[in-house]
Amino acid sequence: MQMPCPDQSLIDRRSEFVAALRALVPGDGVIHDPASLRAYECDGLAAYRTTPLAVVLPSTTAEVSAVLAYCHRTGLKVVPRGSGTSLSGGALPLADGIVLGLGRFNRILDIDYENLCVVAQPGVTNLGVTDAVSGRGFYYAPDPSSQIACSIGGNVAENSGGVHCLKYGMTTNNLLGVELVLADGEVVRLGGRRLDSGGLDLLGVVTGSEGLLGVVTEVTVRILPRPATQKAFLLSFDSAEGAARCVGDVISAGIIPAGMEMMDRASTAAAEAFVHAGYSLDAEALLIIELDGEPEEVDHLSGAVLEIARAAGAGSVRASASEAERLSFWAGRKAAFPAIGRISPDYMCMDGTIPRRALPEVLERMSALSAHHGLRVANVFHAGDGNLHPLILYDANIPGDLERAETFGADILKLCVEVGGVLTGEHGVGVEKRDLMDFQFTEADLAQQQRLKCAFDPDELLNPGKVFPRLCRCAEMGRVHVRGGALRFPDLPRF
Repeated sequence: MQMPCPDQSLIDRRSEFVAALRALVPGDGVIHDPASLRAYECDGLAAYRTTPLAVVLPSTTAEVSAVLAYCHRTGLKVVPRGSGTSLSGGALPLADGIVLGLGRFNRILDIDYENLCVVAQPGVTNLGVTDAVSGRGFYYAPDPSSQIACSIGGNVAENSGGVHCLKYGMTTNNLLGVELVLADGEVVRLGGRRLDSGGLDLLGVVTGSEGLLGVVTEVTVRILPRPATQKAFLLSFDSAEGAARCVGDVISAGIIPAGMEMMDRASTAAAEAFVHAGYSLDAEALLIIELDGEPEEVDHLSGAVLEIARAAGAGSVRASASEAERLSFWAGRKAAFPAIGRISPDYMCMDGTIPRRALPEVLERMSALSAHHGLRVANVFHAGDGNLHPLILYDANIPGDLERAETFGADILKLCVEVGGVLTGEHGVGVEKRDLMDFQFTEADLAQQQRLKCAFDPDELLNPGKVFPRLCRCAEMGRVHVRGGALRFPDLPRF
């Protein structure tokens, strides 16, 4: 993996930039000493590290605007960063750019129960949104496994999902509005407190844009009432293929569970040793299926799901008998990623999405790839919507192991595309999948995407080196601008 060559002239002007940024963000809002910068040299994709020129920690939208305006005038590159939990290198710094950290934007601004929404700053954790409204019986549906740490602004940047997104949708399905600071410092609002806004769907464009189009400084999300009844089932299978067939059969029957997750033997064993959730250690695959709704609905669907599961070869079946037991079922699944650290010094968490019908084939071929590359793989994934998270186990201290893991990961993602899927489901492209974009998209596709990038960021200062496999100068793309070009914001309230 290679990043753009750093501009040495910018690096040589570090002291000038630091002095100017300190004037814009006073106090301890600018970090530039080498020891402190090391905390920001990578995100959750820790295999790749770069020390940034400086880190700026604003605490107001006005400060973000001032910093971006200054960087726009001086040609200084900017890498936005939330909690740093990205698994695709989306917040990997640049040696000749600053990291714009949004951790100090950590307040809930408004809870509007009448309109069923919460207005939060981007540094609020995903779980923090639910905690803020749980006392009134509400919650925020998208729940990534890292929800205790990942920020709501980062969720917008990556269009994050979670174990309950099968029924309730990804971030984009639960996002109502954002406040966005453009590359030149201009502040705009997209959306509001209702599901649909008139005009171009720019909110949809920004969601999942990985920090390439602007910096989110406020987020409005919808909240939902807690279901009257929630029941989870643990289903064990003697083959991963049998569990995969069960997934397809449940959906084919017209049943949409709140969540449907799958773990193989390796991930189940690691999670059980870590959390003690009561998982079966004899099964080759474990399914967690959760149903929610009114009691009568849940009772009816429970019978139908269990009948389908047994027909697909389910062995032991456990139903949660209490809320504590339901949460324990999910605790093991949500702790699966850190639990893998008990069985391998390093691992690379992949993220690809396939049609559900292809699950049995992909799992079988992934096993063959594991043997071919000589590396173990543990599977944990959102089975209901086909979002795979294979964990490739390796040891970075063994020469060549990281390179083999990278090649293995690329083969898995190519396999996802080959069977009709896509390169990513919720982790984004970042640098991890950047050089595979040609495998999914044509030159025309990529050119159109880059034109959109140029419309928002014509000087290419926001998170450069991410997503696109080749750098095409905006001048070569026709320099379509947000203002003055084909894409405009004529009706947006400005501040």
